[in-house]
Amino acid sequence: MTEESRAEAAEKQRDTEEEVEEKHRPDALLLHEIIRAEGEEELRRTVTALALSAFAAGLTMGFSLIVPGVLKAHLPESPWAELVSSFGYSIGFLIVVLGRQQLFTENTVTPILPLLHERTLANLWRVGRLWGIVLVGNVAATLLIAYALGHSDAFKPEVRAAFTELSRHAVEGPFLTTLVKAVFAGWLIALMVWILPATGSAAPFIIILMTWLVSMCGLAHIVAGSVDAFYLVVTGSIGMGDYVWHFFVPTLVGNVIGGVALVSVLNYGQVAPEVAENDAAAGKRQRST
Repeated sequence: MTEESRAEAAEKQRDTEEEVEEKHRPDALLLHEIIRAEGEEELRRTVTALALSAFAAGLTMGFSLIVPGVLKAHLPESPWAELVSSFGYSIGFLIVVLGRQQLFTENTVTPILPLLHERTLANLWRVGRLWGIVLVGNVAATLLIAYALGHSDAFKPEVRAAFTELSRHAVEGPFLTTLVKAVFAGWLIALMVWILPATGSAAPFIIILMTWLVSMCGLAHIVAGSVDAFYLVVTGSIGMGDYVWHFFVPTLVGNVIGGVALVSVLNYGQVAPEVAENDAAAGKRQRST
């Protein structure tokens, strides 16, 4: 083999390796670093930016009641009808996630990774600040959209009846049952956030699939469920106390447990040694320069 042919073979080998590297799915450490970088960015955002984005997300989540309600009102009474109407639940999530709006359950993962990376009081305060602003913005907006749905004639009576029927599941269970459902919902949404950086153009499909599962399994989501529960409040079906104790408290606790403990901490645990090793190597390089 001539020198020229060996050079061509080596170049082809490098091209092949680069192509494989580009098409190879990201490993856990890379996913961790992508999400951690996003978390750092979110923690640096201003109060105004966070509040407006969270409020927009809360309003958008109204579509997770509107679309299933419209579908339910127009579908026949059949066992398969719920399979179809539940897809409507995904619409609000699809707009929020692709539109990069602030949703509380997403933030049980994204800002937690910077906190786990640097466990300081300053970072804990930053996470608490982010959570508080986003939660208040989300919930306030869901109350507004629920009021608009409950006190307007924008939808036909049969659609509003479907809104009421769909909303009852949010407050019908006992405290512990709702909490467990919320743990699974928080787990699924946090897993969705974790894998999205690896999905590329399939991201919309993943969002629809994961949130459809939340709806089909009757799980409890603090923002989407607040639209449902507030709809019952503003139409007089339940009181505000029912919303707080039968839905808000158990769902909030469960979503946080599902998102933080089951995903952020456990998934962080599998990459923690590599993260520490990379940090140590980076520190050595800085000291040597």
